[in-house]
Amino acid sequence: MAWQLPPTEFPAWLAEVAPQGRPMLLDIREGWEVERVALQPAEVDWLHIPMNEVPARLEELDPQRAIVCYCHHGVRSLQVVAFLSARGFDSVYNLAGGIDAWSVQVDPSLPRY
Repeated sequence: MAWQLPPTEFPAWLAEVAPQGRPMLLDIREGWEVERVALQPAEVDWLHIPMNEVPARLEELDPQRAIVCYCHHGVRSLQVVAFLSARGFDSVYNLAGGIDAWSVQVDPSLPRY
């Protein structure tokens, strides 16, 4: 099932899923976007797979693992969440508003673009 995860709720979500194992933060932005800024909290594993490469690299993702997808504003990542959900990923979430919302609501030190 796919869920929207607001950035401000990330710490509570993390506390909830942590007992089941270390979650994955899947950055589906383009390489140039990652070079500008990336979310890489210490409490999660971070993986960069550009959106258009996700279908070909599906084997790199564990369908039993909690995964949060993010992009710039949350639109592309929502599409990836739907794609993964349709392929049996049960604990996949979209970071609502993407890294831009994170920059505004959680960590204003992150540059916006």
